[in-house]
Formats: sequence, C-alpha cells, structure tokens
Amino acid sequence: MRIIPAIDIIDGKCVRLSQGDYAQKTIYNENPLEVAKQFEDAGLKNLHLVDLDGAKAKKVINWKVLESITSQTKLNVDFGGGLRTTEDVRTVFNCGAKQITAGSIAVNNRETVLTWIDEFGSEKIILGADAKNGRIATHGWLEDSGLDAIEFIAAYQQEGIEYVVCTDIAKDGMLEGPSIELYKEILKTNAGLKLIASGGVSSINDLKELKKIGCESAIVGKAIYEGRIGVLDLRF
Repeated sequence: MRIIPAIDIIDGKCVRLSQGDYAQKTIYNENPLEVAKQFEDAGLKNLHLVDLDGAKAKKVINWKVLESITSQTKLNVDFGGGLRTTEDVRTVFNCGAKQITAGSIAVNNRETVLTWIDEFGSEKIILGADAKNGRIATHGWLEDSGLDAIEFIAAYQQEGIEYVVCTDIAKDGMLEGPSIELYKEILKTNAGLKLIASGGVSSINDLKELKKIGCESAIVGKAIYEGRIGVLDLRF
C-alpha cells in the first residue's frame, strides 16, 4: 500500500483543517516546499497537495506552490482543489502534477470529467468522493450534494475511473481512526477499484488495517504534523 503525506494550502501556507471547517485552521509551516522536501528526504515518493483556497473559490489559486514543489523535488504529486475547466487541468499538469483529483466538478459537471478521462487517461484522473453522513460533499466540503457516496463511485467506475480518494469528513483531522466500515463497503461494491483512504489516520496500526482491507493507498496528514506518526515510520 502506498503511503501519501498530505499538504493542504491556504494563503500559500501549509495548514490542516478539522472536519473540513475553514474556521478550524492550524498553520503548520509558512513554506510548503520545505515540508515537501522533508517528506522526500525521509524517502517518501508521493504527495497529496490540496488547494483549499481553490476549492472555496472554485478556481485554481495556488498553482505556484505546486510548481515550486514539482520543480524542486522528485515527488509524484496529485493535485486537487478548484479544478473546473480542461484548461485548469492542462495548467496543473504543465506545472508538474502526475495526477489530478476531480472533486466538486465530478458532481456538478459529469460530462467535463468524462472528457478529462478520455483526453488525459483514466490513470491520471482521481475521483474525489468526500463523504458526510454517507453523501457526497462539495466545494471544500461546504455543500451537501445529496448523492449517495457508494452509488456515485460505482457510476464513475463504469465510465473508466480507476482511482478514487474517499474522505469521511467527520473523521478528517480528528485523529480518531479512519472509516474502515465505509471503505470495506466501497471495496465490496466496486471490485477492482484503487481506493485511496483519507481522513482520520492516527497511528501505524490504522495504516496496517487499511492495507489489510485492500486499500491501494492511504493519505496521512494531521497525524504527521501533530507528531503521532514519524515520517520515517511511513516507509513500510
């Protein structure tokens, strides 16, 4: 299972939210590139980079942060937040991202996301399925779409989506453990899916459990920044 550290960006700074609440923001570092280099120096190869300003503004804001990381490290970066147009996606790939996450756009403009799958390849497009009470939330987790999360994922898998990152918003940033039962249900319903678990990881045991149930990878954020998990411990 791949372990992917996360960097969330607000105002160009590395932050973490609790349960997606922009009012519950903690700044961990003024320089995201510095954090990314620490991950690379520890032997990690992947990075989950989220433009929270972009998610809220509905357009990419922090593309320069992405460019600085991809040009000065060898990390494989997946980028999400604010992607709305094909031109946005091209810009992000030109800035060095290896994959992009289609979150709110996948709810509000399905046809656009399907064109991205055709143009860029399914391996480059990650479906963002952020769930709250079993339903998909959008726009930086501020809006409830009313869509059932498992049905939403299944519909996109039929269209060729391979990778899905699923965050249970209630778990995110709370360090109370990931949504094992939700992930089990997703994997049982969607055979062959490459599921990226996100939210709630607080210990190495959580990661071992996610690996055991069949997650392709797991994103770790606050547990690193709060010292619950050392970056060197993530290489397993």
